[in-house]
Amino acid sequence: MATGFFKVPTPHNEPVKTYAPGTPERKELQEKLKEMRSEVRDIPMYIGDKEVRDGQKIELRPPHDRNHLLGHFYKSDKAHVTQAIEAALAAHEQWQSLTWEHRASIFLKAADLIAGPYRAELNAATMLGQSKNAYQAEIDSACEIIDFLRFNVKYMTEIYAIQPDSNPGMWNRLEWRPLEGFVYALTPFNFTAIAGNLPSSCAMMGNVVVWKPSNTQVYAAHVLMKVFRAAGVPAGVINLIYPSGPDAADVVFRHKDFAGIHFTGSTGVFQDIWKSIGNNIHLYRSYPRIVGETGGKDFVLAHKSADPRIVSVALSRGAFEYQGQKCSAASRAYIPKSLWPEVLKLITADLKDMKMGPVEDFSNFINAVIDEKSFDKLAGAIEDARSSKDAEVILGGTYDKSKGYFIEPTIIQVKDPHYISMKEELFGPVLSVYVYDDEAYEETIRLVDTTAIYALTGSIIAQDRYAIEVATQKLSNAAGNFYINDKPTGAVVGQQPFGGARGSGTNDKAGSMINLLRWVQPRTIKETLVPPTDYRYPFLAKD
Repeated sequence: MATGFFKVPTPHNEPVKTYAPGTPERKELQEKLKEMRSEVRDIPMYIGDKEVRDGQKIELRPPHDRNHLLGHFYKSDKAHVTQAIEAALAAHEQWQSLTWEHRASIFLKAADLIAGPYRAELNAATMLGQSKNAYQAEIDSACEIIDFLRFNVKYMTEIYAIQPDSNPGMWNRLEWRPLEGFVYALTPFNFTAIAGNLPSSCAMMGNVVVWKPSNTQVYAAHVLMKVFRAAGVPAGVINLIYPSGPDAADVVFRHKDFAGIHFTGSTGVFQDIWKSIGNNIHLYRSYPRIVGETGGKDFVLAHKSADPRIVSVALSRGAFEYQGQKCSAASRAYIPKSLWPEVLKLITADLKDMKMGPVEDFSNFINAVIDEKSFDKLAGAIEDARSSKDAEVILGGTYDKSKGYFIEPTIIQVKDPHYISMKEELFGPVLSVYVYDDEAYEETIRLVDTTAIYALTGSIIAQDRYAIEVATQKLSNAAGNFYINDKPTGAVVGQQPFGGARGSGTNDKAGSMINLLRWVQPRTIKETLVPPTDYRYPFLAKD
């Protein structure tokens, strides 16, 4: 068999298309949206080499247009979960034995398929199914997933290149093996790129995967699965199913071959999963890898030296892009009293200028929140603030679900920095602001650090470099992704590895080699070139 030390293509971040009027990508995407709205997709499970259409049909409707039917998928039961595990395990031996360059080729091809023939379809599916505007879809379901695939191939080769030194007379080697068993990928609604990365990063390292996406992301997950199959991912390596969380957990976390979970979702769900794994630890062949990115209560801290315009844009974009449904979205802000009047004036103008409506109209900056459960939670939080003595709704605050789940961008000014909306994750276009005395900067830093259980993202905005240094040092554990003079969103693969600690997860940094290391287990091999033939050491000889 011919072989070599193969050099993979050098990855570069995928250029973001503008979708400006008159551009070819705008016309193509508009045509694809029209085409996909005109059809009703029948979305199967993918188990081994089979497309399974069995059991209860679940409807898929755009969050911004509740009366329109996009398609339906088939709800999986416990038997389907078992079948998916069996299909994964059946594929394990052949997949892990495939030489790494062929695994690399498959996922490099997947990246090129998304960059080219599948770009419009995947973006349109994300727009329609998850109510993202064209730009938010482009940076997610095109650019980020392409970057994940290409950069992960590079990181894979860097891992394989990590090798020990050898003393004379021996050759030491590290062998990087996939985990023994199957990996469970549990993916969220808000980023198609995350939904694609969680199963593919594990599979790239030679693992087999059972993938359960959020029900509200199935429409785009199906397109990703089409891409994986077109790229040549063998049957059984990634199995796509749609069970309820409890049904999946009851089977997955009791299976002896459960080897790990790759998760993005809520803190509460992840903590329950961790507890289930701990309770069942005696059942497993090995200790499972537990990797999760969970909630956030992400902050913007402005210093009195900050430019109010920079602060206002960081809040307008950071809090309200994709309706505040990014794990990294700015949801609490601390603004000095001297800056607040100008910041409020500027952000008021921004919010008045933002249009809200369906994604098909490219002039809409704000679209719908994901579902009725989210809508009701956000509407309740707004009403609670209206009736509270410790908070006031100063901008926005209207909501309507007659046609879609629309929540107007809302700003709550709190009197109590520990008011509930400063602590608890809302996951929507609701920003809570605490105005502090200019001279209480370091006291406010302590508030930022101690108010919420999360530590995902945060930013400091200031011109005073001493103020920036103080915040950077004192908030070292408050955010896994920390931004200086920027919004706390927009991490780019290969540039800002993403993840946080505390209540925000295991900080295993998606989009970096750190994450891929979790999906391999090393074996050390020592080969002695000329072995000894006498048990006696020299010190045993007589003088």
